[in-house]
Amino acid sequence: MTNPKKKIVAVLSDLMFMVKIQEAAKGAGLEAIFVKSEQEALARAKENPAVMILDLNNAGVQPLDVIAKLKADEQTSGVNLLGYVSHVQADLKKAAQEKGCDMVIARSAFSQNLPAILRRYAAA
Repeated sequence: MTNPKKKIVAVLSDLMFMVKIQEAAKGAGLEAIFVKSEQEALARAKENPAVMILDLNNAGVQPLDVIAKLKADEQTSGVNLLGYVSHVQADLKKAAQEKGCDMVIARSAFSQNLPAILRRYAAA
């Protein structure tokens, strides 16, 4: 019996980052699933992804609300949440951490280190 491929769920709408995440996930042996709504994010989180990636500047959802709901739900509170944000938005970074986001990094660092970040989640 083969193990099902580990998944990552990304809540974002930026096509450039979708391509980067897709390629990095493939390289790490992960399946990337992209969602654009809060309902989809909450549903996919119940599938126990290796990590859930949130663009904290995503205008299509309220990322802070998504984080709070995921951490408040017994079924999804253990999901690893990785948010990325512009390096100048220290207040948003702090707010995301206070809501329960496990790691928040600058958009540039996220982009630059994405393959290594996803390999770490794949190995966990």
